[in-house]
Amino acid sequence: MFSKSKDKNNTNPTTNSAPNTKRGGKSAPSIFSTDLVIEGTLHSDGDIQIDGRVEGNIRSGSLTIGEKSVINGEIVANDVTVRGRVIGSIRARKVALSGTSHVEGDILHNALAVESGAFFDGNCRHADDPLTAEMPKGAIRSKSDKPSGPSNPLKVKAAAGSVNNTAGKEAERQTASRTLSNALGVGINRN
Repeated sequence: MFSKSKDKNNTNPTTNSAPNTKRGGKSAPSIFSTDLVIEGTLHSDGDIQIDGRVEGNIRSGSLTIGEKSVINGEIVANDVTVRGRVIGSIRARKVALSGTSHVEGDILHNALAVESGAFFDGNCRHADDPLTAEMPKGAIRSKSDKPSGPSNPLKVKAAAGSVNNTAGKEAERQTASRTLSNALGVGINRN
């Protein structure tokens, strides 16, 4: 009953000795903790969660960037969720910028979601397949690139309530117009 049986038909005794590390056809994500600093390129076909710092490019199936993490490099992935800081371009089918995210760079995406409070300084462009499409010329920025004009990045904010009166809407429109003109470094005249 508990003794080892000798199976004469099984010539390879190691076929069932290794445990299956995949669950449901999907492996566990690679997690990089807050005290980890990586210099170089990361490549994974699976999921990556980064809570530390990466100085280099990342290519993965799915990428989650934690609130305390800092990425300085290009990101290419199917799905990207940004909760921390990214300095560099993002190319992904689905990009989600949470309210704690800070992105300085360009985004090439198929689907983009931006939560209230997210910080984004760059250009974003839709592409049917952003993983194979090229970033527009001059769109890829590095840490040392400085814009030629005044830089007043916009912070995305959602209104807590709606303004129902005409004077309030006019004041809101003028404030938005001033914010936009400051960000673009040009004057906007409205009559």
